[in-house]
Amino acid sequence: MGVLVTCPLPGAAGECLAASGLDVDHLGDVGLDEAVERGRLDGVHGIVCTLTDRIDARVFDAAPHLTAIATVSVGHDHIDTELAARRGIQVITTPGALDDATADLAMLLLLAASRRSTEAEADLRSGRWSGWDVDQYLGMDLAGATLGVVGWGRIGRAVARRAEAFGMDVIHHGRRATGEAGYVADLDHLLAQSDAVSLHVPSTPDTHHLIDERRLALLRPTAVLVNTARGSVVDEAALADALHDRRLFGAGLDVFEREPVVHPRLLTAPGVTVLPHIGSATIRTRSRMAEMAVDGLLTSLGVLPSNSTPHESESP
Repeated sequence: MGVLVTCPLPGAAGECLAASGLDVDHLGDVGLDEAVERGRLDGVHGIVCTLTDRIDARVFDAAPHLTAIATVSVGHDHIDTELAARRGIQVITTPGALDDATADLAMLLLLAASRRSTEAEADLRSGRWSGWDVDQYLGMDLAGATLGVVGWGRIGRAVARRAEAFGMDVIHHGRRATGEAGYVADLDHLLAQSDAVSLHVPSTPDTHHLIDERRLALLRPTAVLVNTARGSVVDEAALADALHDRRLFGAGLDVFEREPVVHPRLLTAPGVTVLPHIGSATIRTRSRMAEMAVDGLLTSLGVLPSNSTPHESESP
């Protein structure tokens, strides 16, 4: 059986796959589209990919023997999961592996945007800083502030635990009532009550531009918005307008709607900290994600004993 690998595999994942006895084809610098055109998917039964690989009908048609796709990510919006299900192709993700790393980064962005650290560092590095002053780089306190968590899954809960350790009051909103303290049924009400908002929802048609111009207007002008979920959840043009007009204090963004392109007005907006989608980028986390993806794929293909269930994606 053949396995196509579109990305480097850190940690023990590559060794495990190499020792599996399968015919492993590493694409290297060749893109998936080019591999399709060259017919390199003809004998492929499994694919290991990342969120930058678009897996759709073109890929499925080029791989008639395909039975499993393992993505080194939790999100699976880059895969046509409905078509995969119709064709009996299992989609395997890596839930749980990146919870702590992503939650840590969300807090980093929250702190950076609240305390204007990006602006202050830029001034220091460029020589614009003229020395300490009493009203310089004044930011927002986290202690005593209210954090609204949108999306109450593993990562959202992990962020809440960290925020509470900083002395924040946490409220949350999700698709279903949680029955837990701090649940707010109406997203608009949560936004209006929050001093900071952290987004942790998947990319689906329902969450596209979930935070749009109308909802941005519900936020306090002293509020901070953090997005480590997916770029499509936020209307970037509307966010840029709100920041430039000083209707929002700041934003911390690790994801963007058209990666690697970033909306140009976001890059010039005041109060913004931007990072290049590094939420899970720690050595341990990325290694664990790769290992989970490979283990799930090998289990699905029957190479490893099925004593544990592969981490199948949820329906979008």
